[in-house]
This record gives sequence, structure tokens and C-alpha cells, in this order.
Amino acid sequence: MCTVTYIPTSEGCIITSNRDEKITREKALSPQEYLIDGKKIIFPKDPKAGGTWVAHNKTKIIVLLNGAQEKHIPKVKYRKSRGLIVLDLMTAKKTIDYWEKIDLSDIEPFTIVLIENNKLTQLQWNEAEKSTTEFDAKQFHIWSSSTLYSKEIREQRKEWFQDFIKSKNCPTSEEILHFHQFTESENKEFGLQINRNDVLKTISITQCKVTNDTIKMDYLDLFE
Repeated sequence: MCTVTYIPTSEGCIITSNRDEKITREKALSPQEYLIDGKKIIFPKDPKAGGTWVAHNKTKIIVLLNGAQEKHIPKVKYRKSRGLIVLDLMTAKKTIDYWEKIDLSDIEPFTIVLIENNKLTQLQWNEAEKSTTEFDAKQFHIWSSSTLYSKEIREQRKEWFQDFIKSKNCPTSEEILHFHQFTESENKEFGLQINRNDVLKTISITQCKVTNDTIKMDYLDLFE
């Protein structure tokens, strides 16, 4: 939910998400299939609110990042968890139509990466307005959460990602996972896998691989 990469492949795409979280937060449940509003959805579950930061069904993938374009000042309490908004969007028949209608008042800012119908779309809520941006699904992309990484650091991480793509050209799912786990490993503040004073850590990496008409989710639990 804090670092996401998108890699197009000849058969589909690979999207990978690092979850950075306070270690005091209860450990997430490993990905399972859940039946919600009659829809089968696969996701790792956050036991605190029951939501998730990454989910897929047979036709779409949704990945959540905390924060919008710029860092915000959090309120003490919000109406609903952002992870539950992910599930609302997952169960919607027409995702974009639902997004345009959904009431997000008193919801903390977030960014969603949506893969559906061979399209790559960013959905963003900044506490004042929604935005919908379509990205080129044939290009490589990286997102870093504005709540944890300054604009300068986000640009630096983009450079690391571009260097990785240049060196690998068509990276495998294993190479992408290695990038997410070990890039700038000595930099515990801003490397891809962080550990900020044993308070905030990268606690899991989730990867969804789209191959033609199938989606496979892999989950690496780093929680200690």
C-alpha cells in the first residue's frame, strides 16, 4: 500500500505492492477467497477493519496506496476505512461508474491503481475531490505513497525503478520481487523495504501476475 510497480508483459502484466505499516498493527491474514455480495474476491485481510490494500477477482485488480498527490494532516477518526472502499469497488459491476458516484466524505485521502479491461487507471481522492487518470498500460510505472515519501524521494525511487527496467528490459516476476525487497537495502528510511527505528516497517509484499485470462496472487509475509 506504500510502493507499487506495474510491469507490462507479452501475456498481460505484473503488479507488485509493498505494505509499509506500524509494527503494532495486528498481522494481516494471508490471501484467501471471500464471497462478498455474491462476488468471489481474493485478498489479504487487515483484521483491524476487515478491509484490504490489494484484491482481485477474475476480471480486475485493485491496489491501494495511502495518501493522494501530496501529504495530508490525518484526523483522529474517519467514517470508514480505505481498505473497505477497495472492497466496495471490487464488488461494483462497473467500477468507474461506481467511483464517480461513491460518497467519500470523511474518508482519508488515498490513491488506487485499477487494472480492468486491459486498462490501467489511477483513482485518487484528496479529501476535496476525486480524480480519474488513465495510464499507458504498455509502459512501466511506479507509485510511492505521499504519506511516507516526499516528492524528492518519490522522484529518486522512480530513478531506481527506471535503472532496474533498463538493466532487465523484460523482468521476471522473481526479479521484480527482488527489486521490491532488496533495492537500496542499506537505506532503511527510503529504500524499497524500510525499517524506521523498528516502528514502521515493510511488513509484506503482494504480487499479482496477469497471464492472458488468469490472475495469480503471491504473498510474501515479512512480519516479525
